[in-house]
This record gives sequence, C-alpha cells and structure tokens, in this order.
Amino acid sequence: MKRVALLTLAALVSLLVLAAPSAAAKAAKWTVPGDFATIQEAIDDPDVVDGDRIFVGPGSFAGALVDKSVEIKGIGGATIDDGPVHGSGLIQGFRLLAGSDGATISHLTFTTDLSIMNGAAVDDVTVTQCTFLDSIQAISNWRGNGWEISHNSIMDLRTRCGGGIGIMVADFSGGTVVDNVVSHNKIYGTLHVSEGDCGGYNGSGIVLFADFRWEALGADSITGNRVVKNKVSLVSDTPAVVDVVALELTEHGDIAAGWPVDPPDPPVICSNAIGFNDWRGTTIQVDYTPDNLESCNDISRNLGNNRGHGLHPSVFGPGGN
Repeated sequence: MKRVALLTLAALVSLLVLAAPSAAAKAAKWTVPGDFATIQEAIDDPDVVDGDRIFVGPGSFAGALVDKSVEIKGIGGATIDDGPVHGSGLIQGFRLLAGSDGATISHLTFTTDLSIMNGAAVDDVTVTQCTFLDSIQAISNWRGNGWEISHNSIMDLRTRCGGGIGIMVADFSGGTVVDNVVSHNKIYGTLHVSEGDCGGYNGSGIVLFADFRWEALGADSITGNRVVKNKVSLVSDTPAVVDVVALELTEHGDIAAGWPVDPPDPPVICSNAIGFNDWRGTTIQVDYTPDNLESCNDISRNLGNNRGHGLHPSVFGPGGN
C-alpha cells in the first residue's frame, strides 16, 4: 500500500511539472513601433509584465522611465535621442526606477545627455552591446548591485561643469555596492570641454566613486566589483580646464568639511579587482583619491604605465581567464 501511494505521488508531481508553463513561455514579445507607439507606452501598459521583451526600431525614439524588469532591445540600428528630463535639465535615455531590477538594455545607440542611470538602488541590470555617442554620462550606476556592463562602445564624452564620464559605479546614500562587472567595453575619442566650463575636476573613462559632497553619506562599502578587459583611449580637447583619466577611484567630499584632507579610514572603496585593461590611449591613466586606494584594491596586468602587482588571473574571476 505504501509503495502504491509513493508511485502515485511521483506520477502527480510529474504531471504538474509537465503542465506548468516555463518562464520563457510566459515572456511576451512587444514591438515599438507596432504594438506601441513609444517605449514609455509599452512600459506603462498593464499587459507588459516582468520578463517581457520590448523590441525597438528601426528609427529614432525617446527613452523612458523604467519600473519593470523587462528587456529593451534595439533592432535595425535603433537610436534613443530623447527621453525624460533630469532635475538638472539634461535629457536622459533610460532612468531605472524601483521595480526594474533585472532589466536588460541592449543593441541601442544613445545620443542623450545622461544615457542610462538609475534613480533607485536597482540591482542585476544588464547593459550590453550598446553604443553611446557624445554623452555627458553614458552609464551611471548609483548603489546598484550585480550589474553587468559589457561589450559597449562609448565614443566621445562632453562636460557641463561636471560629467565627462563613460561608466560610473557609485553611491552617495551610505549603502553597499558589490558584485558589479564592467568588462570588454571600449571608451574612446575626445572629451569635449564645454565653453566656460568651471573646471577643477577630471573626466573619467571608468570611475568607482563614493560621493560625500554636500554632506552626502557617500558609501559604506564599494567592494567586490570587477573592472576587466576594457579599453580606454580618451583625450581632452581642453586639458588645462578639464583633463581625462582612464580609471578613477575616488572618495570625495567638500574641502570645507575636511575633505579630502581626512577621508574615511579604512577606505570604503576596497577589494575591487581591476585587471587586463588597456589604458594606453589616455594621458592620465589611473588616479586615486586618496592615494591609499591603490594598495586597498587588486590592480594588476593592465596595459599602460600602471601595470599593477602581477596577481594571478584567478583574482579577476571569469573575465580574467
């Protein structure tokens, strides 16, 4: 009797597994234009749910405020040339809001000021195989964990009393920023300094940034992130006003509040793996604020003046093998 009951239960479980639709089968595919006139209409529609795919193009389109875990993929050379307005008045491509954890953005060209950035602590975002042209900030990850930023092309950057940043992983809210991977990206061309720019800073190809300015909370920890196999080749058209750094690690605050004279001790940007990158096309290749960030992070096997410590490739994870 016991054996019959066990066999019956096993058969029931098998039937339930066969009857249950897979996650892939549930994911719907939507087109812009086609199913929707704009990307924002697609995001806002209640029929578009987490896991769905939105195919965009060909043509030029406005970006959107994204609050769902969807894939947004360009086809036929689709371009994002407009979008939501940032509080600074700059035009964004996509602003990732709460609820967009796990979103993917791929195969799009961006000509907006702030191309991709998050307005909440959004995790597990993928940005891949996109092209960014003349951005003020191309990809900005504020307090997101588990992002994969890979195989993107960022050509030319520009400033506006700030910015001039290709890829940024950062926090200003006192959180922990971990497990982000920045790999196989190409950042090249010219940093265009705006006329009358206030200066006093550098543009950056890639930056890890704990922002304590204006009495912000900065970061509790920016650790366990990997920057591997990227190529940065940038020059400034006005280096006397704003120069450009290939890789920057910065814990920065207001000088009036004791910064950078008394930065956190120990550093909050620590135990990140930075290796197998090529900085040779940029005059200032690596910059640390404060200087002890160099010894606190695993920096090795990069091409350029700062080659690092000759660490074993395993330190850099799959991207270093």
